[in-house]
Amino acid sequence: MDNNGASVGSYSNFRILYLITQMVGVTIVVLVSSWIGVHLGGLGWTKPSIQFNWHPLLMSLGMIFLYGNSILVYRGFRYARKKPLKITHATIHGLAFLFTVVALIAVFDSHNLAKPPIPNMYSLHSWVGMAAVVLFSLQYVLGFVSYLFPGVRETLRATYMPVHVFYGLLGFVLAIAASLLGLSEKAFFSIPNLSNLPAPAVLVNMIGMLLLVYGGLVVFLVTEVGYKRKPLPEDVMLLTHSASSQ
Repeated sequence: MDNNGASVGSYSNFRILYLITQMVGVTIVVLVSSWIGVHLGGLGWTKPSIQFNWHPLLMSLGMIFLYGNSILVYRGFRYARKKPLKITHATIHGLAFLFTVVALIAVFDSHNLAKPPIPNMYSLHSWVGMAAVVLFSLQYVLGFVSYLFPGVRETLRATYMPVHVFYGLLGFVLAIAASLLGLSEKAFFSIPNLSNLPAPAVLVNMIGMLLLVYGGLVVFLVTEVGYKRKPLPEDVMLLTHSASSQ
């Protein structure tokens, strides 16, 4: 009875924190959109300086909000069967990857088409960001092959799982770090009298603080043992059947 009560209480706490995490994530996207629309000239694909603005928006959507939700999908929908959760996890990752590709095209185009051209990959933001994207992409491919392709032995899947979880979370942390570096870099370049904290600077700092909160909540929800998804009977049956067929 005590264990059941603790489990129910733990899940109740999880739901509250999960809801807060979603609210913070949506707020980040809204504030980034406001920053772009009000202070950076909006969105477009014909002028390099405006084309750049797709980069922070799509990266916030893809490598932050969707990436975080993809990591949380197994715990947020703990009573769903595992196979649909795998497909959902891969689909959200795929959408995040699509947004990320367009965001990278936007930033490289905005640099290369500027007059004079702006050098690429010179800042710490770009190095950390590219590391996050490469790690995310490798994780997506290896995870897709390991967990959605038929014929992969369960022993291999189980062996790879801790690696998949660790490097998936590491990629997310790198994405948060890259976003913070990118916000600071853009603020230094685009906001006059930054030290006087004009409205755009306050907005950028608020976005940065919310990124820290969102990243911390996602990492906590994923690593807290009490919030771990318990296998359903259908999962056990599917695993047993898969192992016997091999």
